[in-house]
Amino acid sequence: MASCAVVFAAALAVPAPARAADEPEWHISTALTGTPKYEADDQHFDYVNPDAPKGGLVRLSTTGGFDTFNPILPKGNVVPGLSLIYDTLMESSLDELDISAMYGLIAKEMRYPEDFSWVEYRLNPEARWHDGEPITTEDVIWSFEKATEISPRDKFYYQNVTAATSPTEGVVRFEFDIKNNRELPHILGQLMILPKHWWEGTNAKGEKRDISAGLQEIPLGSGPYRIKNFEFNRSITYERVKDYWGRDLPVKVGADNFDELRYDSYRDAAVVLEAFKGDQFDWRTENVAKNWATAYDIPAVTDKRIILETFPDHGSGIMQAYIPNLRREKFQDPRVREALNYAFDFESLNRTAFFGQYKRINSFFAGTELAHKGLPTGKELEILESVRDLVPASVFTEEYENPVGGSPKQLRSNLRKALKLLGEAGWKLEGKKLVNEKTGEPFVIEYLASDPSAERTVLPFADNLRLIGIELNLRILDTPQYVNRIRSRDFDMATLLWGQSLSPGNEQRNYWGAGSADQPQSQNYAGIADAGVDALIDKIIFAEDRETLVAATRALDRVLIHHHYLIPQWYLDYDRTARWDRFGHPDTIPEYTHGFPTVWWYDEAKAAKTGAAE
Repeated sequence: MASCAVVFAAALAVPAPARAADEPEWHISTALTGTPKYEADDQHFDYVNPDAPKGGLVRLSTTGGFDTFNPILPKGNVVPGLSLIYDTLMESSLDELDISAMYGLIAKEMRYPEDFSWVEYRLNPEARWHDGEPITTEDVIWSFEKATEISPRDKFYYQNVTAATSPTEGVVRFEFDIKNNRELPHILGQLMILPKHWWEGTNAKGEKRDISAGLQEIPLGSGPYRIKNFEFNRSITYERVKDYWGRDLPVKVGADNFDELRYDSYRDAAVVLEAFKGDQFDWRTENVAKNWATAYDIPAVTDKRIILETFPDHGSGIMQAYIPNLRREKFQDPRVREALNYAFDFESLNRTAFFGQYKRINSFFAGTELAHKGLPTGKELEILESVRDLVPASVFTEEYENPVGGSPKQLRSNLRKALKLLGEAGWKLEGKKLVNEKTGEPFVIEYLASDPSAERTVLPFADNLRLIGIELNLRILDTPQYVNRIRSRDFDMATLLWGQSLSPGNEQRNYWGAGSADQPQSQNYAGIADAGVDALIDKIIFAEDRETLVAATRALDRVLIHHHYLIPQWYLDYDRTARWDRFGHPDTIPEYTHGFPTVWWYDEAKAAKTGAAE
């Protein structure tokens, strides 16, 4: 078996058609800003153990059930872990600041011109589906066309891609209707590639498959795993493909080490916790502060069969919030939304329910260098000046600060401010009810949640709102109902979140852009549609260097927060994890993620002491 360095060098040495002098060169890697860390002669990523043993089982959990294998259909609940069976054109590393740094997988090389008006990928001739058929440019083009035809989210995300063609054998080309969108060549590299020949074939019953319908037949893949067995809404097991075509590529060495990965579905969060403590699955990321503080005082932790460990989170930001649906008239006045924030007492909740573990969110990019700070200066100020007439005047003169609670006296003061804002927005108290001055309609909020544990955080908020005449009714739904109502925008308020990378780009349109406000599959849950926000998103997308990207992102962050679109909640800048001690990991954990289970492995010696998983 050739070493990875030889494999990479061989890929570079494949003869290519002559290149015109004015055509861009082919590259094995690319970065959105800066230069990729790894070079052609690197045998593997620095953070992996290239000699990691292969074998063993890792058991994971999920909630809410699953009922389809179709990864692009906007209906149904896709099985967890499905990306394990599919490769993409390019693969990102886990230890670079620019998480858009990518290296060849299905595509061994890529190129694009200086104006970013198109991108070409040259496919690796060794790339294969699990049935042995080669992955072709037809597969890539068909995958793109079907994704944008069937999925409203993908159609919106790839809206600037005008054509997908194959100009020469083994090369696929995407053309764009705009120039200088630096991210477009990168996000095409993340496209999930599906097998055209399989989807256009027939199943065991002789029935023609349909990519526009749900799928309950195990699909053909190309990745390091295939589906071994499943029971919808209960369990799915993936098995490692031992002759996986890409196993010796530098981007795959030291990764995908488990022989089997299994996801079991549980009814709700309380059941999941008890199942973990009962050794029904192996790894848990703990997102409930009370559990972290009190739920792990058990023998398995004391005798170190269960390891509790935190990992710093340097690679992602977050906005988690109470989200009012701006499509509802009662939430459209920013003074109303600001008043709701005054009624939220984070400090008391953090003390009584969270054991003081959390920080208050004051940014849409909390926990990263992209979060705005102080008043705008330098390049950020220049960017804001260019859209001054489109953004709140307060962004230039006021530092955003969340209301501070923590005591009955402070809460009373905050509620008085809330009532003042509500009065200015056309609401008044009649007895103990807040009503609209013009219509007499009472201010009532239906709050949707899918987990009974929401009571611990929502009901204290509801109690505060009741003091100013607002009735908040918490409604717990099962997961499918909850998902459908959020997707159809049939809600008043819910807790939702957006994860952010360190290289924001076109996805910001999907989060806050006016074009996504009425897209059911978008993540613009609140329904934000604002010309100033759209202008700043474009500043991010067309940023020419890292400095401009950071400045434009901070400007967008500042404008979003000053609009009071939502009521920010809380966050951690580290991950709380619990695991049964059966696994090994590289000496150097990736800087921007703990990398589980991708670069971890099954440790037989540890498992012998802890007890083998079943």
